[in-house]
Parts: sequence; C-alpha cells; structure tokens
Amino acid sequence: MLNVVSKNLLFNNNINYQDLFNILSDIFEKKVDYTDLYFQSKLKESWILEDRIIKNGIYLFDQGIGIRTIKRNTTFFSYVDTINLEGLKNSADIIINTLKNPSYKKIYNFSPEKIKKRYPSENPIDQKNTNEKIEILYYIDKIARKIDRRVTKVNAVLTGIHEEVLISSSSGVLVSDIRPLIHLSITILVEENGNREKGYSGGGSRGNYDFFLEKDTLGNNRVFNWIHEAVNSALINLSAKLAPAGSLPVVLGSGWPGVLLHEAVGHGLEGDFNRKGTSVFSKKIGKKVASKLCTVIDDATLLNLRGSLSVDDEGVPGQSNILIKDGVLKKYMLDKFNAQLMGLESTGNGRRESYSHLPMPRMTNTYMLPGTSEPDDIINSVDYGVYAKNFSGGQVDITSGKFVFSTSEAYLIKKGKIKEAIKGAMIIGSGIEVMQSISMVGNDLKMDSGTGTCSKDGQNIPVGVGLPTIKIKKLTIGGIN
Repeated sequence: MLNVVSKNLLFNNNINYQDLFNILSDIFEKKVDYTDLYFQSKLKESWILEDRIIKNGIYLFDQGIGIRTIKRNTTFFSYVDTINLEGLKNSADIIINTLKNPSYKKIYNFSPEKIKKRYPSENPIDQKNTNEKIEILYYIDKIARKIDRRVTKVNAVLTGIHEEVLISSSSGVLVSDIRPLIHLSITILVEENGNREKGYSGGGSRGNYDFFLEKDTLGNNRVFNWIHEAVNSALINLSAKLAPAGSLPVVLGSGWPGVLLHEAVGHGLEGDFNRKGTSVFSKKIGKKVASKLCTVIDDATLLNLRGSLSVDDEGVPGQSNILIKDGVLKKYMLDKFNAQLMGLESTGNGRRESYSHLPMPRMTNTYMLPGTSEPDDIINSVDYGVYAKNFSGGQVDITSGKFVFSTSEAYLIKKGKIKEAIKGAMIIGSGIEVMQSISMVGNDLKMDSGTGTCSKDGQNIPVGVGLPTIKIKKLTIGGIN
C-alpha cells in the first residue's frame, strides 16, 4: 500500500523520499523535539434525494500538506492546499523562519512500517456507476411510501469517500493508509390530522456500496431495514404521549444510545482535557469512576467500522485501549503532543479532520463490554421508568461532566413491561454519576449502524459507538409533569 500511496501523493507530484528527509532535517536543525509531514488527498461524492427528485450530485476533491513541529510545550503548524515540492518547501520555510536556536540534531532514517489493514483499499466511488447509486435513492422513496400512506416526504443522502494519507516524521515514521468511507442517511416525514413527525435511520462503513445491499437472515437488505426503522420511528412519535418529568430509573437500549457514553464519558477521557486538568476525570487514574459492571473500550482495530483506523493521523497503528475496567479508570486517550507533555506514550488516538488541521486526541469506536443480564430481565426489574431506545442528539460540559440528551424513540416502563411511547423526553445527568449508577448490564452489546460524526474544536471526524442494554438507577427526565 505504501508504494501505491507514495506514487499517488509523492512521485506523481515530483516529490521523493529524500525530499521528505531533507525537509524534516532542515526543521529538526532548529532544536525541536519532533516534526511530521502529513499528505492527504480526498475524493468525495454525495447524491441527494429530496421528495422524489435527485436534487444534487456533488463531487469534491481536496489535497494538501500539513507540517507540524513540536518544541517543548509549543506547536508550530503550517499547511498548503496543493501537493508539490515548491509548496512543501514554502510551507516548511514558514516554520523554519519562526524557529530559532539551531542545534543540528540528526533525525532517524525512515523505517517503513507494515500496518495491519482494518478495511479494504478499493475506491467505493468507482464500485458502482451513477445510475446504480441513484437507483438506491429511488428505491428508498418507493419502499417508504409503500409502507404507510401517512408518509409525505422522503429525503436521503448517499455519500462515498476515498481518502489517501501519507505520514513521515523526524522519528523515522513512514506510513500510509487508504481509507474508504460510505454513508447513507434517511429522513422520513409522516403526517396525520395536521400533526407531523420525523423519523431517521441509516448507516455506513469503511467499505463499498454493496454494504447497503447485504441481506440478513430474513432476506432483507440493510437499506430495506433502515427504511422501515425510519418510518416506524416517525409513526410511533405521531401517537406518542408527552414524557413525564422527574427522577426515574432509565433503561438505555443497545447500539446507538452508546452516544451517551461517547459524549458523557469518552470526551472526558481525552488526553488534552486531562493534561490541562479541565476534565471531571482528571487525576483519577487508578480510581473508581464507574460501577464495577462497567468496562469501557476505545477500539480502532474493529474491522470496517466507521471509527476504525489502520493507522492514526500521526502514524501510530490503530489500537484497542481499555479506558475503564470493572469501574476503575485505567488510561486516557492520547496523541503524541499530549503524551509527550504527560510523560506517556500515544495510544493511537491522534486524529485530524484534514491536512489543514492539527491532530488532537479523539475517540475511534467507543463502547461498553456486555454483561450477563438478559435485556428482558433488565426491563422486568423496573416498576416505573423510561426505556430510551434511541437518541437524536445531546451535549456535554467536559469540565463538569453534565450532559443533556434528547430521545428520538422512548417508552414508559410500567410494572416491568414496555408500555406507551413518549416524546419530548430530555435525559439530564452527569457522566461519573451515571456510570456509578449503572446497576445492570445486558449481554446484547451492539455497535451503531455507522452514523456517528464527532465534533471538537471545529473538526469533524467519523466515529463509532456501542452499548449493551443498561439500567441506570435514577436519571432526571425533563418532560411534562
């Protein structure tokens, strides 16, 4: 793979490995601790269906070089939105002219590393022709309207990305990666007696468009199932009652509700917040921060998942990191910069949106290991509470750990049975308090379908989340008394 990416990003642009070595050496002479070069090209297509019409077909191509240098606790960064030797040298000169105190250190020779691939290298955009892609969108509209007469609008977006990156550094790293990414989002609007509700579904992977057409044991493909999921979600909310308010037991469903784990816990375990002491989890390594039933993992090595990485954006191989084990905090997620300042090693969580952004510690696929409880037993244990099957969104304050999430599909639990659907339920709590209040963990761990995008400091990256069914003793529900 290194040969293919090197040809596409370097050799075809009249850049060779010696040029990289020379640039790194020139910067390293300025008595710096570390420097790296990040080459990236990205091709993206999107096909948009709005109410029976293909409204748009978009192709975007972007490429460039980012140069980062670390000197003690300061980062220097420059980038250029093209790939050629002149741009590389000019961008490097910006950093060199900013630095002082030459010391003429010697950098390590490149040592190309074999990286274990976590996804295929084929370009998904080339895998199907335009008509085949558009036909998927028309299929969504056709099936959705057949399911129920109350479906009034069907919108869908099909997206494919082919990305190539190459990273070289003063520590001798020379690695590359080819990262495919596909995604399909479905939005359904239903209407009855003047009332309107929306339902959402979709998913994706690091693969090709055939992923959408793979069939389950019943013979239904993924798109068919997602259409039904979106329609059913909208119809359920059409007749749902307003949620109650108060402090109640809450059961979270498996899969996408793991976004609560991502927001309320995962961000608080990212190294930059903890180095600065601004996270509620700061200085708590080795301490109990959750129920003993909880083991939380961030894992970039899962095959073909949206958040998976063969190599992170600093050239560190993707890793599986146990963050919390049996309720005890074990480690933070680190990039090279924060790891260096904390006297630790990178955990392979250095991620960036593009060559024009600095890497920072970010999650990959974050999930909780399954427990031993049957999901039905968890529901049966609740006399009166809320079953949150799915979420639509939320936000968290990293410093305090406090969060607010809104449900997209939720139900009341009465005497151990799931009863009427409710809407407008806001789940309010604090990360550590919630983790310590988990009293049952199901044996049904499920990863989300491939929809997650995480935003931090203006950078958006693909991530995965996962969760088994869990019971939280008490959570504040913001609803209607």
